[in-house]
Amino acid sequence: MTDVPVPDNWPQECDWTPKLDSHFRSKGFQDLLEFVAGERTEHQVFPSPEDTFNAFGLTPLNQTKIVILGQDPYHGAGQAHGLSFSVKDGIKIPPSLRNIFKELVSDVGCNMPASGDLTPWARQGALLLNTVLTVRDGQANSHRKQGWENFTDAVIQTLSRREQPAVFILWGKPAEKKLKLIADHHATIVSAHPSPLSAYRGFFGSQPFSRANQFLESFGLSSIDWSLD
Repeated sequence: MTDVPVPDNWPQECDWTPKLDSHFRSKGFQDLLEFVAGERTEHQVFPSPEDTFNAFGLTPLNQTKIVILGQDPYHGAGQAHGLSFSVKDGIKIPPSLRNIFKELVSDVGCNMPASGDLTPWARQGALLLNTVLTVRDGQANSHRKQGWENFTDAVIQTLSRREQPAVFILWGKPAEKKLKLIADHHATIVSAHPSPLSAYRGFFGSQPFSRANQFLESFGLSSIDWSLD
């Protein structure tokens, strides 16, 4: 068997790799890589190449218990680092993440996080995934319909086929479209996006964090410590 032709910036020794083999070999994925490379030569693109696939290095397939699915990365300088909704420590917390933290505090009673870095969630088994993994500087949704949606479909189908159940938290319409890919033995939590434009239409009060832990415990899995103190 030949080696899987993974992207140069794909995390090494990643257990997602063999499961995504056929997608990596597809013409559509190769076209996507060429598109992103071309965009990077002409525009500022976020996140950086080394951060684009961060979620898969931090959250192995065999440890994934929860998927938090967003839309596309933050399109401001210094914000996106390969984890949906997350920003690195020291970066101003964006409005959507601020709303996530408001719901977090209301839901589980933890302190308001001072940092927007969600890496601790990723290390506990929460795959922080966007439907699209790159974006042009200052232009939201600029890399939609270039092939990322097919890639993230393949990721979700990989998890869906797994016997061990997981919890899928789908925020916003692009994420909700993935619902049809998720097998019935998994749990789903669907609500409006936490953006200031939509958070009051069903995100606030949805209690995704406590509900996700209840599902995990019902599956016999350990819960996530959502506090980011």
